[in-house]
Amino acid sequence: MSVLSKLNVGDSAVLVALDLPESVQNHLMHMGFVPDALVTVLRRAPAGDPTVYSVDGMEIALRRETAAAIRTRSIKVKAEPPELPRTVGGKDTAQLIEAAR
Repeated sequence: MSVLSKLNVGDSAVLVALDLPESVQNHLMHMGFVPDALVTVLRRAPAGDPTVYSVDGMEIALRRETAAAIRTRSIKVKAEPPELPRTVGGKDTAQLIEAAR
């Protein structure tokens, strides 16, 4: 378990809880910051604060102190293997792979 402010640009995590005053919590929840939502860190300001996050198709900038009060759970992203072209130089890829063995 971690907090939103500790994620690096490009990282994604699942929201667990918002440890914020009720008014701020309600405001963020209306924008999609709800438990089990997927959040991705998009970019940081040159000085490091604020940071722009993507949640539920929206881009939202949060200050570090607010993001530090949002608990997250990291996710494991399984990379898809690259798709091989069906032909290379007019020859079937499967035949080329077999010939290479």
